[in-house]
Amino acid sequence: MLKKYTDWYRSVDEESLLVLKHPEMAEQVQGRVRRYVAMKLVKLTPIERQQLHDFLLKYRGAGFYIAAGKLMLLFSAIGVALHLLLPARFELLKALIFSNGLGFALAWGLVGVWFNYRSSVRNRLKKLLLIVSTCVAGVAVGVLLAGLSDTGSMDMAFERLLRVGGTALLVACLFYMVPLAIVTTWRNRQYEALTLQLQQDAERDRLARELSESQLRLLRAQIEPHFLFNTLGAVQQLAEQGAQGASRAAALTADLIAFLRASLAEMRSEQVPLQSEFDMVAAYLRVMQARMGSRLRYALDLPAEFAHATIPSMILLTLAENAIKHGIEPALRGGEIRLSALRVDGMLRLRVQDTGMGLPASGTGGALGGGLGLENVRSRLLLSDPSASLSLRDGEEGGVIAEILLPIKIASSLKAPAA
Repeated sequence: MLKKYTDWYRSVDEESLLVLKHPEMAEQVQGRVRRYVAMKLVKLTPIERQQLHDFLLKYRGAGFYIAAGKLMLLFSAIGVALHLLLPARFELLKALIFSNGLGFALAWGLVGVWFNYRSSVRNRLKKLLLIVSTCVAGVAVGVLLAGLSDTGSMDMAFERLLRVGGTALLVACLFYMVPLAIVTTWRNRQYEALTLQLQQDAERDRLARELSESQLRLLRAQIEPHFLFNTLGAVQQLAEQGAQGASRAAALTADLIAFLRASLAEMRSEQVPLQSEFDMVAAYLRVMQARMGSRLRYALDLPAEFAHATIPSMILLTLAENAIKHGIEPALRGGEIRLSALRVDGMLRLRVQDTGMGLPASGTGGALGGGLGLENVRSRLLLSDPSASLSLRDGEEGGVIAEILLPIKIASSLKAPAA
């Protein structure tokens, strides 16, 4: 019998937790009474459902019986004290029954309004009438039974009802209705304050997103002309060489057109797949190789697992452009650029390494580390994720190593379908 009750209680508990977490599951609850309870849970506000879910989760299983046992000890202690203070009016057994009955009724009512305070305000008249009618019925039945047991006379019972009923109702109001009203008012004020705070937080987040998007658009507007002017300058230089450079200028122009056509959408996006960013950098390096010839060599290494990882658009392009401008172009023998992606401690590490001139003597405080392009990259990384970072250091084989660390974010819409 005990096991049957335990299994039933556990199933009701798990069912309530499921409905509180997923209200749409209420329609699938079996049994008329249990479905009625489930529909009552659905009518709670989202905040009330979350609070009740946390409460049930905390006091599920043995936690409920331990809490009930502690309350019984408390109410029994009050009953013993009542018996000791008024031994002529309250026998020990009656005092224990009275204190536990009133105590658990009050506890049940407090739990009800604690997690259903919004409904208590909306239907306060209905709730008040229900509580008053219940108190009146209980007092009437109790006084009638007491009157009959003392005198056996119905007239005496009614006389006692009139004499004691008013006092009993006053006591019921003081010890039951007033605490419930106080708790309901307090909880509603809490709810309104919490709702206002959530609305303010949502508005703050919205404004922060809009500000971030505006800053990103501004930063991209600074980056895009920087790249285009350098590339068009290379085309101009080749065209000025006359017939000897005309074919190379035409090839470079074709590469530039292909690059712009392939990268236009990415240049206008805030976040792009890493594969698209690598493709755009490869197109850019082809354009620059047409200008520099054998003085520029490059290699790109992108593992397939990171192809759909998203990053702020054009940041690798800025680092590659920076490596050519400050590292490889000033070097007499040119150099090599290597781009790679690797997982390091759960983060995505993007590396742009060149074998050019290296960092200036003043460290990272010079133009290479503190220029507009790199500052834009740092700003966009921070706007994208506070944990993202950009670092520069001298390479083991000369040149500079620029490394970006940022969380791995895979675009779900771009994931390859499962096999």
